[in-house]
Amino acid sequence: RGDSIGKISFPAIQAAPSFSCMFPEIFNGRSDIPCFIPCAIDQDPYFRMTRDVAPRMGCLKPALIHSTFFPALQGAQTKMSASDPNSSIFVTDTDQQIKDKINKYAFSGGGATVEEHKLKGGNCDVDVSYQYLTFFMEDDKRLEEIRKTYTSGELMTGSLKKELVEILQKLVGEHRKRREDVTDDLVRQFMKPRKLKFDYPNPDNM
Repeated sequence: RGDSIGKISFPAIQAAPSFSCMFPEIFNGRSDIPCFIPCAIDQDPYFRMTRDVAPRMGCLKPALIHSTFFPALQGAQTKMSASDPNSSIFVTDTDQQIKDKINKYAFSGGGATVEEHKLKGGNCDVDVSYQYLTFFMEDDKRLEEIRKTYTSGELMTGSLKKELVEILQKLVGEHRKRREDVTDDLVRQFMKPRKLKFDYPNPDNM
């Protein structure tokens, strides 16, 4: 009582794309093609509900795989928010903004002083810069080297953040260049419902 009707309708909206019959222009009206959903753990209740209801609707149950959340820059106990530009790195950020955000706001697992850090080492489990590197650094050997030297106290927090800044500046910079080539017409072409280059014969015509 007194709640928005949207709370009741939203689970159904979330569930609808779980079924191939919702995309007749792609699957030729077939409803026997299973759906595989990558999602974060906060979306899990919607699709558990969907799996429960699907057989009663005569539909196939979707399958799920859970992705890992990016931590907010301020740490795992905080949340990324579009209303807080300092809580995350945006693909529209400039190189200087990326550098400033990481240096100022990325939660550190290092010691409070250089002496303490060298003595006790850093904590990679809570250090946001290291956590981000696990997503973006493709060189696993280098990542392991960073983990060992940071944990031992040999690698300083500033050096760790510098590694991340360089990777993010390159990644976002490449995205920025590609984005300059995107036109309204290209967006319309991309978003237009169309047949994919897969053969999904309609069972009625088989």
